[in-house]
Amino acid sequence: MNRTLELALVGNAGISALIDAQGEIVWACLPRVDGDPVFCSLLKPHGPGGGHGYFGIELADLQRTEQEYLLNTAIVVTRLHDSHGSTVEITDFAPRFRQFGRMFVPAMLVRRVRAVAGSPRITVRLKPACDHGRARPSVTFGSHHVRYAAADTALRLTTDCSITAVVEEVPFMLSGECNFVLGPDETLQGGVAEVAERFEMETAAWWREWVRGLSIPFEWQAAIIRAAITLKLSTVEDTGAVIAAVTTSIPEAPGSERNWDYRFCWLRDAYFTINALNRLNATATMERYLGYIVNIASQAGGSGGVQLQPCYRINGRADMEEHIVPGLPGYRNMGPVRIGNQAASQVQNDVYGAAILAATHAFFDQRLQHPGGQALFAQLERLGEAAVRVWALPDAGLWELRGKRMVHTFSAVMCWAACDRLARIAQHIGAEDRARHWRVHASAIHKGVCEAAWSEQRNSFVAAFGGDALDASLLLLGELGFLKADDPRFAATVEAVARELKRGDFVFRYSNADDFGVPEHAFLVCSFWYIDALSLLGRRDEARALFETLLACRNRLGLLAEHVHPVTRELWGNFPQTYSMVGLINSATRLSIPWDAAF
Repeated sequence: MNRTLELALVGNAGISALIDAQGEIVWACLPRVDGDPVFCSLLKPHGPGGGHGYFGIELADLQRTEQEYLLNTAIVVTRLHDSHGSTVEITDFAPRFRQFGRMFVPAMLVRRVRAVAGSPRITVRLKPACDHGRARPSVTFGSHHVRYAAADTALRLTTDCSITAVVEEVPFMLSGECNFVLGPDETLQGGVAEVAERFEMETAAWWREWVRGLSIPFEWQAAIIRAAITLKLSTVEDTGAVIAAVTTSIPEAPGSERNWDYRFCWLRDAYFTINALNRLNATATMERYLGYIVNIASQAGGSGGVQLQPCYRINGRADMEEHIVPGLPGYRNMGPVRIGNQAASQVQNDVYGAAILAATHAFFDQRLQHPGGQALFAQLERLGEAAVRVWALPDAGLWELRGKRMVHTFSAVMCWAACDRLARIAQHIGAEDRARHWRVHASAIHKGVCEAAWSEQRNSFVAAFGGDALDASLLLLGELGFLKADDPRFAATVEAVARELKRGDFVFRYSNADDFGVPEHAFLVCSFWYIDALSLLGRRDEARALFETLLACRNRLGLLAEHVHPVTRELWGNFPQTYSMVGLINSATRLSIPWDAAF
């Protein structure tokens, strides 16, 4: 089977799973999104009925399939039709709802399989893996459950299906319904059919209530809602972390070896995600993330002050050693498969600005239960001091170059943003002396960036101090407030980036060779940044047309990966990518007509 990223995502902000068009669960890590993949056929291909690392419901004589989300939920329904007129419907979800005064987000997947028409003949293939695809857990079973035990964990399947049919993969005629609850090795409290039905109803109700609380624009509502749900699924309820994607090692381009593990919290990505959710009125995610980042900052001391990594584990720990695992051949056999990420050891000086920008809302948003105060401001000032210390020092940059360091313009601008926002916060809380202090630093950094990063020859800002090349992050100079929209330097920079980095309808992050050669595919969020820049410049018709083009790149379920082939428009890279879904939300909210102009 030739895998594609035409996949559905289910989850509960604790675990996630990806499901293909035939209803096979191809990727899920338990008991946490950064754990060992129990289902890994996305990276470990198998033949019909063979291999391990997946959960399939196979319909004999399969002819066609359909797949969709239940309206405004993270519950996906897959319908399998055979050549004889029989139909099977599979409903997949991870429970999420309030219970006993708190959120219930178990490390659990629920599958409900029912015959819709005819006499379908199915085979249940529940074949979990362990040790990153290299082994299978041991199997024991009772009258209504199957236990899968690995070295570090055990899973229990509770079902009203024939245990023999599950363990021995015996085909059978489905009449009525079968329910499968796969989760911790604990006895299910209640009958499996009743529990599965209640969990589905409660989960659907929770998601619909959450969506009902979103503030969304008039246009592109379905796309925005799906993107918002996807971002919510990229958060971790337990710690407040925000992961970049639920997968590892989906290559950015075929055979490129640009295969990275994205199941971690990048402070930069998290800022953009929090900002997008705040635009939609989903503020609780920010409050939880603030706790996460403050805990990290309080432990990130060094001889020269606070030293933040670019990314952390979802538990807040810094250890993320990157290594290649031999048990998984990779997406379409395009390895390597990497676990961990070397980016954690890089110097990326924009992280201080990213952390402060994410926290700024806490001081100005009066809806929050726990608004920012003097204690949080003091923590943020420590990060600001680090930004002042490093803004003109070389780093790997937001593109995480592995082979060289430069003084990247984006990193310096984010350090300016750190000081600028601290000045605004200080003014807001009445700390006039600190406001003056941070305005002085912001002004000095702004002046330094304009002197070192503006190229008269290119009539544009450039990607690195004293350099000549451009990169797509320069499109954010207006969004971050570093340049006003009517500053001629902003318009000139946008034009220069389009001239150098735009390929057809897509903007590349840069065009020069890096550690792995010249990029072949477009980094999707860069095209959204270009759309936003066009909008700031008043070129709304052009921006709207390009936005519609990018919407058409989503898979059939409304999800985006990290990269896109500029000609075929096939999605590549880790999936679903928070950056891309953030870009969709930001551009849509900026371009939509307001509600009061819609009727």
